[in-house]
Amino acid sequence: MTRCSLALLIAAVAMPVSAQTIYKCIDANGGTLISNTRVDKNCKAVVSGPESSMPPPPPRAKPVGASANPSPAGFPRVQEDTQKARDTDRRHILDQELAGEQRNLEQARKDLSEQEALRGSPERMAPYRDRVAQHERNIQAIQKELSNLR
Repeated sequence: MTRCSLALLIAAVAMPVSAQTIYKCIDANGGTLISNTRVDKNCKAVVSGPESSMPPPPPRAKPVGASANPSPAGFPRVQEDTQKARDTDRRHILDQELAGEQRNLEQARKDLSEQEALRGSPERMAPYRDRVAQHERNIQAIQKELSNLR
């Protein structure tokens, strides 16, 4: 065990500052392998370092009035009223999807309560709980999309 620890310590000290992740792997015979690549899923990261020893460049100041993603000169532009119509259509579609998911959630909850009344096994109840959870996640995602429109 001390040889393994000593080898790990030597490997960690000998690494340059720009080292990447080092993995410690135990094979089927109980032997230890130290590598910079993950050999199998039983490997554990023991040392992680920065990807680069150079600091990131400082942020550049943006000119006043410049957009974050400027469009090329010949890039087609969408008229403001056309974009508003598209946004209205998108909101309408998301509202319909939200209403549908809420109906599906209510039905899934009803199905789950019926199964709970039958006192089914936990394995039998799992698909019903999963269905309820999926509809709840869908509703949250749609609500997030709607909040991004406003």
